[in-house]
Amino acid sequence: METRRDVFQAIADPTRREIIGLLAHHRLNLNAIAERFDVTRQAVSLHVKILAECGLIVISQKGRERICETRLEKLSEVNEWIGQYRVFWAKKLHTLKIFVEQEPSEGRVRAKKNISIPKKIKRK
Repeated sequence: METRRDVFQAIADPTRREIIGLLAHHRLNLNAIAERFDVTRQAVSLHVKILAECGLIVISQKGRERICETRLEKLSEVNEWIGQYRVFWAKKLHTLKIFVEQEPSEGRVRAKKNISIPKKIKRK
């Protein structure tokens, strides 16, 4: 059975996120990538394979070396998905800011006055 991979699956793993970060700055071969992690080369190869299947990196053959480079356009899917939550939280935080900056209304003051705070807590 063939596994369908998407960009969200790719970024779910911290090692794959680190690989993306490395490759965002430099084109590297598999050995250079593997040297930067405290896991086996085989494990790094599997992460690279998943990233390639998701379309986040491209592997090209240069002689005997396999060179990896990023294709970060696929991260736009993640940006769009996160965007809806960015708007949601921006509205919530704006509403909270307005609430906090308001002059206290009589109802809020009265509610605060009715709260009793014990001066000393008795311990057994």
